[in-house]
This record gives sequence, structure tokens and C-alpha cells, in this order.
Amino acid sequence: MNKTLLVLAALCLTATAYAERLTSPNGKYEIDIDGMNYSVKFEGRTIIGDSRMGVDIDNSLIESALGIPNDNVAHWCDDMKLQNVSRSERDTTWTPLYGENATIRDHYNAMTLHYAKGTEGGSGGSYDKRRYYAIDIEVRAYNEGIAFRYHFPETANGLFLHIKNEVTSFRMPEGTMAWYEAWAQGPYHYQPLSKAQWNECERPLLMRLPDNTYVALLEAAMTDFVRGKFALEEDNLLKVKIYESADVTSPFDMPWRVIMAANKPVELINNKEIVLNLNPECAISDVSFIRPGKAFRSGRLDKEHIFKSIDYCKKMGIYYVELDAGWYGPEMKVASDARKVIETRDFTMPEVCEYAKKQGIGVWVYVNQRALYRQLDELLPLYKQWGIKGIKFGFVHIGNQQWTLWLHEAVRKCAEHGIMVDIHDEYRPTGFSRTYPNLLTQEGIRGNEEMPDATHNVTLPFTRFLCGPGDYTLCYFNGRVKNTKAHQLAMAAVYYSPLQFLFWYDMPFVDKDEAELKFWRDCPTVFDESIALDGQPGEYIVQARRSGDTWFIGAMTNTEARTVTIDTGFLPQGKYEVVIYNDNPKLTTRTKVEMQTTTIKAGKAIELKLQPSGGAAMVVKKKH
Repeated sequence: MNKTLLVLAALCLTATAYAERLTSPNGKYEIDIDGMNYSVKFEGRTIIGDSRMGVDIDNSLIESALGIPNDNVAHWCDDMKLQNVSRSERDTTWTPLYGENATIRDHYNAMTLHYAKGTEGGSGGSYDKRRYYAIDIEVRAYNEGIAFRYHFPETANGLFLHIKNEVTSFRMPEGTMAWYEAWAQGPYHYQPLSKAQWNECERPLLMRLPDNTYVALLEAAMTDFVRGKFALEEDNLLKVKIYESADVTSPFDMPWRVIMAANKPVELINNKEIVLNLNPECAISDVSFIRPGKAFRSGRLDKEHIFKSIDYCKKMGIYYVELDAGWYGPEMKVASDARKVIETRDFTMPEVCEYAKKQGIGVWVYVNQRALYRQLDELLPLYKQWGIKGIKFGFVHIGNQQWTLWLHEAVRKCAEHGIMVDIHDEYRPTGFSRTYPNLLTQEGIRGNEEMPDATHNVTLPFTRFLCGPGDYTLCYFNGRVKNTKAHQLAMAAVYYSPLQFLFWYDMPFVDKDEAELKFWRDCPTVFDESIALDGQPGEYIVQARRSGDTWFIGAMTNTEARTVTIDTGFLPQGKYEVVIYNDNPKLTTRTKVEMQTTTIKAGKAIELKLQPSGGAAMVVKKKH
């Protein structure tokens, strides 16, 4: 071996010696960390190239006041020295209060890297930098993905930290394509990681690598920090861009950054409970008031219509009626008082709650954040006295640290008063519902308020729904919907939301007892088992969910007609009755949905011909 090769070999050995490696329990994921640089492999393939970790912190004013020498460099984490590494593993199973699966396995290998600036003293040798310039990087390798976060250990004087920015980056292979979405209720664009076509992108971010590996980047446990999005530093180099600076006091945990990969995109859907595993367990002692279910919005806010809506809920097996914006006055006006129904209405809230209770229906109310911010502590005991079951938060502010803290504290206060929550507008989940399951769902989704097309609808399961439930507000009879009736019918099985709004924009008694609506009546909103069977982002999705011994399956396609073949190998052995609801344009009925019943053996494939912008819903039950 010549001298050049010997030098190169020595350099490689040195680099390997300094890198810390963590591997998932099944060996598929591997993360290497060398200093403040890292890379990730999936099944031996590099999915994240050499990338940066760390944060930018500016404490110059405080340091000056404390007499601490200010020698900040380009990045606060530069020149950090690895002090030691601790390792652990965990393998437990927990039972959520409700969810897409009855049990969740929490299985990972972990390491924590402890960094400090060093041991040299300041003026007079009395200042030890380790007391102030220290950071831990906590890393977990799951079979479902890689997660890491930054932890600031407690210092002797609880030093205040002014976090200016996050340095975390993700170097993607050249030629990577992404499903880009600029804001939480925006459309998706399939495009390259090019600065010419990129501003800030929402999370989760789904990407397709040149070798057809799918990679998703997510955020978890973001409850007291600032929202992060993804910007491009240069082509193919993504960076976490936080909304603005944040102020924290050690000890403090920043949100988890999550990397998932899959050979088939449905594997991401089936592994998404990694987000819940990265959050603390349930913090509510009495959860008896939390009841997931279907909901119906009363389209008009007069007594007759509200009572009709309550009766309709009873007929359709819907748990809740919701009174939307306007019941206490113009929601955007500060003068509107959410402690009472506005005088121009012909009902009182106690009489609505009393009538609903007699019919076995619960009442939800919409309240804009303007009123919540000013009156929350007065509203909660009053609403509990009235018998209100839940509050739909409207037009919440998101992004900065103040509103993040306020919003999650508001959910906690609702839990203390036995009230459930649905957060609307731009808020996106990061797993907080595990800790406070009274937060049933949230919007943060381009749903039927925007009436998206079918291509958008079959992109959502692989993007937005990876991070948690979405309140899409399902429609059926409204004429502005761009998709078929069976496409909408299938959403109840495809889109997970413990509080599932049905017939959005519809009025009571618009239906004419259409037979296919039995699927919506019977399909629950939470399940014992969920399996994404097949699909491609922006093309189609097939999702199966089990409740008891009954499977509810939804299939949806984009704007193109498609034949999908459903492999029923996931069913236990035996015979099954299958009821299929599918579009049939040749029918003369109003909804043009055909119902067929057949019997199959487990393992037999079911072929469905889907119309353009169409879908199909299925109920599969074992024959005894």
C-alpha cells in the first residue's frame, strides 16, 4: 500500500473513531454523529447526507451583566466538545385512551451526547464555561424512524437562553422531489428541492429520493417553543427555520426532529405513531368526560333549526351537535361576549343543552380566540355548568412562543373543567393529544372549507395525516364538492379524526335515507387496528380499519379512473361478508352510489373499479 493510501486509511479510521453511531432495534436505521455533524442511513442507503445539528444563541447582554466573557462564534454550538455519551434502550407497550390502534409499542435504542465548551476559565481563571455553554443531543432510533432533540441541562443559576435560530439541516440526495406546501391550509406542489421554487415549507414534509425511497420530516412535542418549517439553504439542503427567536430557562427540551423512511409510502402511514411515542403519557387523572364521536354543525343559529339538528344527530347516530361562529355575536369583534347568547338569537344555551341531553346528544360551541384569550377562565366553569361538552377554538394564532404556550395551556385548562377541544385554522399537531387527550382533533388542513380536488385528497394521508388527526369537515350533498359521493363516503375510513364532522355545509333532512349512508352511521371515529394497504401520494389510497370484528375500508383515487386490487391477506382465516359502496354513473338515483354484497374467503383479492375523482367504501365482517 502506498503512502497516500495509508494516509487516507488513517483519516478514515480517525473519522470513524470519533463518530457516535446509533442503530434501530431492527437494524434498518443508522445515525452517525461526529461533533455537530450527522448523517442517516436506511437499509444501508444514505437518506440524509452530511448535515448540521445545533442552535444559535445570543446571550451577549446577559453575559455582559454577569461579567461572563462573550466569545460567541458563528454558531453557539461551534467549538463544543463531546464530554461523554450515555446509552439506553426501551421496549414497552401502552394503551391509548383512544386512537387508530388499541395498543402502541414504544421500542427504541437511545443515546445522549453531552457537549460543553470546555474547561478553560475566564478572567482570573474563575469562570468555567461548562456551567453556561452546555447542550445535550438526545437521539432515539426506532424501527419507525430516527428522532433527535436538543436539551439544555440545568445550570447553577438557571441561565436564561435567547435562542435566535436552529442550525439543524438535512442534506438530501440530488434529484430529490418533495410535496411542497407553503402553509397549513395550502395546496401541494410536487417539485424539486430548488431555491428557485421554494420559500418555507410546512411540516410534515414528504420527499421522494431518486432511488424511490420515501422520506418524511416531522416535528414532535412542540408545546412551549416556536413553530418550525423547512427552508432551503441551497439546492437539496433543507434547514429548520423557526418562526422567530425564543427565550427559555434551563433545563429545557426543544421539540423532536423526526426522520422517517420507507420503500413503500404506505409504510410511513403505518409507522406514524412514532409522533405519539415522543410525547409524555396522559396527564389527565379523570378521563371519563372524553368521548370521541361524530358531529354535525347546525347550519343556522335559530332555535327551530338547532333542535332539528339535534333530532337529526339522533337519527343518524351522531354524538354531537355544534353551534358555529355567530352564536354570541360577530366573532371578530372584541365586544362580542362568549359568556352569553347574543340578544338577537331566540334561544338560550341552557335550553339547547337540556334538549340535547334528553336526546342523548352533546353540545359543542365555536369560540374565536379573541374571546378565549380575554374570557377563558370565566367561560370554562360557565360552560361546564351549562353542560357544554367541547369547544372548537377558532382563528388561533400560531408560530411564536407566546401563542404556543397560551394554546397548550388553554387545552390543559379545558381538561381541568371536563371540556374537549377541537383547534381550527393553522395549528398542526405534534402529539400533544397523547398527554392531553381532551384535544380530540384539529384543522391545519386544506379540507372542505376550500373544496379541494381528488388529487389533493389522496395526497393528505401521506403528508398532513402523518402528524395526527385532521378535521377535514366531510361533506356529502353540497354541490360545490369536486368529487364523487363514494369518494366522500370513503373519507370516514381513510381520514382519522376522533371528532369527525359529517355533512358539513348540509342541512338536516337533506338526505332521503340513501342506503349508502349506513356506512357513515356505522363507521366509528376511533379503532382497534389500522392498516394502510396500498397507495401512492397524489394517486390513490386504500386504508383499512378494524373496530371489534368489523373492518371498515376506504379507497380513494385522484382525478383519474383507476382499478385497485385489495389483498385481503390481513384478515384472519375464515369467510367474510363484504358490503361494497361504489360509484355507478349509470344509476338514475340522486347519489349514483351502488351497494353490492358478496362473500369471500380471507386472502381473496377484491377488485374495485374507481371512477375519476371517485372512491369506494367497504364493510367486511366475519361470518359465523
